[in-house]
Amino acid sequence: MHSHDFNSPTVAALRDDLALALRAAAHHGLAEGVCNHFSVELPDGSGRFLLNPRGLLWSEVQADDVVMVDAHGERLAGRHAVEPTAMFIHAAIHRLCGQAVVLHTHMPYATALTLTEDGMLDSCLSQNAMRFHGRVALDPAYNGLALDNAEGERIARAMQGADVAFLANHGVVVCGERIAHTYDDLYYLERACMAQVLAQSTGRPLRRANPELVARVCEQTLGERLQSELFFEALRRTL
Repeated sequence: MHSHDFNSPTVAALRDDLALALRAAAHHGLAEGVCNHFSVELPDGSGRFLLNPRGLLWSEVQADDVVMVDAHGERLAGRHAVEPTAMFIHAAIHRLCGQAVVLHTHMPYATALTLTEDGMLDSCLSQNAMRFHGRVALDPAYNGLALDNAEGERIARAMQGADVAFLANHGVVVCGERIAHTYDDLYYLERACMAQVLAQSTGRPLRRANPELVARVCEQTLGERLQSELFFEALRRTL
């Protein structure tokens, strides 16, 4: 059954999209060694999800490299091994937060903000940051490597239903319902964090926009997702 589902047109398309998102992240400088993971839950409510395999650079991942696992981290289909630590964050967020797509990275500028006292993006600064207004949570309690279910569940609960979580001294998690939209958020989150880090590095006072205007810009951005889909299709043509 698992093999049949893994090769079905629906899951094959998800594998292709997940592999593309990983290659795009490598292209945009968001990857780190063979660490970190992207996952997407199967739409059948079975709790199974797709995950990038152990030991491959994101730049080399193709659809056939993606593996299918259950909620306990058991590989159900695919030709590669699964990194055990990949499961603890992703399985918990899929299960406890009800998120279909979970992208976890240590991308540089977003991670840099997790090292500051504020610990996260200020959504009232750049226009790119405004799309995340009211969508971001901070997990302020760095607790070492996520090596067990309890730590994954702690992170999931700290997200409090947010789409984006800044994990103190660690990295970020970006979630969503569709891979194209979620990757677009991941990309623009890093761009927003880069602008904030560069602005802060000048040592000059920062100019924050009016929160009511910021909320309107967020609504405008999320109300029209065609740009996200066109970006993802452009990546499909070029990567």
